Amino acid sequence: MKTMKKWLLTLALPLILILPLLLGSCGSGNTITIGSKDFSENILLGEIFAQLIEAKTDLKVNRKLNMGGTFVNFEAIKNNQIDIYPEYTGTALTAQLGMEVISDPDETYNVVAEEFDSRFGIKWLEPLGFNNTYAIAVTEKIYQETGAKTISELISAAPELIFGAEHEFFDREDGFDGLIATYGLNFKGDPLKMNVSLKYQAMDNGDIDVTDVFATDGNIMKYNLKILEDDKGFFPPYYAAPIIRNKTLEKYPELEEILNSLAGLFDDETMTALNYKIDVEGMDIAAVAKEFLEENNLI
Repeated sequence: MKTMKKWLLTLALPLILILPLLLGSCGSGNTITIGSKDFSENILLGEIFAQLIEAKTDLKVNRKLNMGGTFVNFEAIKNNQIDIYPEYTGTALTAQLGMEVISDPDETYNVVAEEFDSRFGIKWLEPLGFNNTYAIAVTEKIYQETGAKTISELISAAPELIFGAEHEFFDREDGFDGLIATYGLNFKGDPLKMNVSLKYQAMDNGDIDVTDVFATDGNIMKYNLKILEDDKGFFPPYYAAPIIRNKTLEKYPELEEILNSLAGLFDDETMTALNYKIDVEGMDIAAVAKEFLEENNLI
């Protein structure tokens, strides 16, 4: 029996000595989690945030990129499942806050920044510089046939046209129902709902004639789509910015200055070109992010 006790003590002693070291190493591993929506631009921005933070700090970054749509990311940041993700002012105003459209970009930013801070404990950092507004696009064929340059000019042709879009566009205040009500559009049959990855292929195949697009989307160039002017100002400005949990900033205050170093570096043309590299040229997102940060002397 004594021999058995002595053997157990011999076995346990190294574990007793090692355990505090193991616990200490777990506690010292500072990690933040970055999320993103499920389209190239937002994934790229999340990756840019991640690489910049990794280069400027000792923090470990857990990537939860390509998580899903707006509401998936919003619930995740509110529930402490992610710390940071890229969001758009118009989306925050209408889809998340359920407020009326504000056409002035600065006023929109100020309203969402104040509301997110007071309601959700989330801080809006400085805007990145580009306005990825929603827009309505038609195929080259429809553009030539209708001669429409504005959404209003599409009204007479709409009963012969099929509208299709990603699922989220039908669940937002600034989406399909509001568009129809504002312009009095009456498209042919029920609108087609599909994954965002299939939307442009459907336009190219002629399965749909009209869709929503993001103004900085590289696929607009690839498929030669024509953007119609939002002549009634239905869509609000959608300026992109990093948003971060206040509790995360309290723990790692240096993140504000680091992420704000991206402010104003993107205009619409820059973002469109980056999206084109990914969606059309097939470049790896991490490589595009690294190239952008190096060209701007940030890493």
